Amino acid sequence: MRRFIASIGIAAALLVSGALQAKPLTIGISQYPSTLHPAIDAMLAKSYVLGLSQRPFVAFDKDWKATCILCEELPTFENGGAVKVPVPKDAGTGSGEGVAVTFRIREGMAWADGVPVTVDDVILAWEVGKHPKSGVTEQESYRRILEIRRIDDRTFTLINDRVEYRYNLLALTPLPAHAERAPFEADPERYKNETRYVTAPDTPGLYNGPYRVTGVTAGAEVTLERNPHWPGEVPAFERIVIRAITNTAALEANLRSGGIDYIAGELGLSIDQATALERRMRSRYRFSYRPGLIYEHIDVNLDHPALKDVRLRQALLFGANREAVSQALFGGRQPVAHASVAPNDPAAAKDIQRYPYDLKRAAALLDEAGWPLDAKGQRRNVAGDPLAFDFMTTAGNRLRELAQQALQSDWTKLGISVNLRNQPARVFFGETVTKRKFNGLAMYAWLSSPENPPRTSLHSSMIPTADNGWSGQNYPGYSNAEVDGLLDKIEVELDQAKRYALWARLQQIYARDLPALPFYFRAQPFVIPLWLTGIEPTGHQYPTTLWVEDWRDSRK
Repeated sequence: MRRFIASIGIAAALLVSGALQAKPLTIGISQYPSTLHPAIDAMLAKSYVLGLSQRPFVAFDKDWKATCILCEELPTFENGGAVKVPVPKDAGTGSGEGVAVTFRIREGMAWADGVPVTVDDVILAWEVGKHPKSGVTEQESYRRILEIRRIDDRTFTLINDRVEYRYNLLALTPLPAHAERAPFEADPERYKNETRYVTAPDTPGLYNGPYRVTGVTAGAEVTLERNPHWPGEVPAFERIVIRAITNTAALEANLRSGGIDYIAGELGLSIDQATALERRMRSRYRFSYRPGLIYEHIDVNLDHPALKDVRLRQALLFGANREAVSQALFGGRQPVAHASVAPNDPAAAKDIQRYPYDLKRAAALLDEAGWPLDAKGQRRNVAGDPLAFDFMTTAGNRLRELAQQALQSDWTKLGISVNLRNQPARVFFGETVTKRKFNGLAMYAWLSSPENPPRTSLHSSMIPTADNGWSGQNYPGYSNAEVDGLLDKIEVELDQAKRYALWARLQQIYARDLPALPFYFRAQPFVIPLWLTGIEPTGHQYPTTLWVEDWRDSRK
């Protein structure tokens, strides 16, 4: 599942428990999560916080290897943890073959109120995830689970409706049945607003990681303290504060003044800010620039009357001097993207259409699409309507806003009216993008795991609507039967060479149709104080906080 990105806020009051404590580790990030519910809204800021306080079953580590986090052993066909089984012919791909995958929860895992993590929590997460009105962002993976068979309180077998090459990468995160079943069963359609992750996010029983959330200030910070029932290694810091500072210049200023200790690479400074800071402060901080599977792009709302024409989308890309933006803003250190798959991803294809900066080709496409220039240099159609749209991104992100202004200038040269309209990240992702309310373009990033099929962002069944509870992440509203078929085939093709051929075709169509305009692939600049050790950037969607128990304060 791709992660990046509700219409709901978190409790407004600052809730702090316990007596005066030691100085916390204070981490600065550039966004604030729209919710702390693990299955609602795919937003990186939320994933970063939950990395401290929740545990998924499986994650990719810093070496891009799938590894158990909540489970005891990764089930495979080779070790007998997974076996192919018959399923109804009307399920899954219609092949009549699925897979049974058995997981065992790590011994001693408990919620922060002392209640053990059990199969009941797995079953509730499945029930919530597959309910059409629950508000879960990506429901398809839940619907593919035909059955959960309880073996004992810690062991269960999932019966999946098809045999996928990622068959053992369980995307489901347990939900505490003792805390969350009541609000879900009371009214599934209102669950998104009534979950305790929203109404009482400091409830100890919501968290099973090394830390639990003890306080929130909506839009500003989240405070976490050690989970007394965590069975693993005791984390070094008694308390961690995640402080959201949406203006990246202010984020840097807070680091220099001591308001924060560390800027997270996942959601921190732009690469130009980090390199400039390194020149001045390398004696105090360690700087790491991990190339990642982070795809900065511009979603196109295909319901817009003009932008639904592929010629216009191609004209926008020919008319955008992306190389100049890359050089000016970050010295060419972040390569221009030509498709949605990063060059260092194993599934990346080389033979795809490219769009070098070419104003003449852009102008010709606009003319062909019925948008000639008038006497004042404005593009208008036969009805006299101007070619105009909004261009949105996250407010306060200096790099994005500079890039946005550069692209606006490029497109203005073509006679296009571009209105810049930005919003705070929690509104932009929680409401505008999720419900497809942007009237034109929306710039943000997808962060994925290696060779991760973009079903949620490209398959036509993943277009969010009111009828499906705004589930899915196909925010452009893209629908292409061949792409749907390729996504279906990629997931179940176990032969790597055949699968990569399907991947290549998918990228070729994407580069032709441009449901989103590729911009660049980001590196993650980590700015870590020299006394803070153990942080290992991953370069993919799983944040460094999942390994917080490895962090150490060398001053102690």
